[in-house]
Amino acid sequence: MKTITRHILILFALLMGCTAMKAQDTQVQNRPYTDLRPFHFGVMVGTHLQDLEFVGMGPQTITTDDGTVEKIITTDQDKWDAGFTVGVLGELRLGTHFAFRLAPAMYFGTRNIKFMNLTDKTGEGKPVTQNQELKTIYISSAMDLIFSAPRFNNHRPYLMAGVNPMLNLSGSDSDYIKLKRYDVFLEVGLGCDLYLPFFKLRPELKFCYGLTNCLDTDHPKRFKDPSMADRFMYANSVKECRSKIIALTFYFE
Repeated sequence: MKTITRHILILFALLMGCTAMKAQDTQVQNRPYTDLRPFHFGVMVGTHLQDLEFVGMGPQTITTDDGTVEKIITTDQDKWDAGFTVGVLGELRLGTHFAFRLAPAMYFGTRNIKFMNLTDKTGEGKPVTQNQELKTIYISSAMDLIFSAPRFNNHRPYLMAGVNPMLNLSGSDSDYIKLKRYDVFLEVGLGCDLYLPFFKLRPELKFCYGLTNCLDTDHPKRFKDPSMADRFMYANSVKECRSKIIALTFYFE
């Protein structure tokens, strides 16, 4: 996580540094009146990294044909998994430095979840492991407040913060872990308006953190059939999880 985040920040800092170097001399302004529009639309594309922060259930008692046994299973998404984002936006001008943005979008990705059974061992003496590909398709509607610095030449940096409710369209009853249909994210970020001759390009880096427990806690009840005891213990290994996203997005306005 730290390595990936550091690389993204370095790339973004280099981009901002390049734009700052170009801005040392006064230039002819492209699209000088574009920020005076009371309302405007645009489109967005980008990439993102997804992660899940799990809170484990701890030791659990499982009933089998041979009686009751205690199992200890850990669950983790051991890396940030990449996805892509597409959407549109509408932005309302609130003043010289402030704007409100509504940005409906779709987030596509796949999380790789690893379960490690610390009680049962393989023939080599290692813990038994199971894996799950947790596909996610989110429909989001981010509502952000943007604070922009004064424009200099064809560049204008800004900070943003807001909330982003999301609807999860994916998930299967046969999965070990299943997420709820709804989640809400707090998001903060920074970006820079680049005024090009024919449009405005806005690269933005933001961090999103889920405010709710996104785990479907009723899902393990579907595996209480004794013949599905092995699935139940994996589905019941987590009592809470929160979603995290790092998104690099390009807005075209």
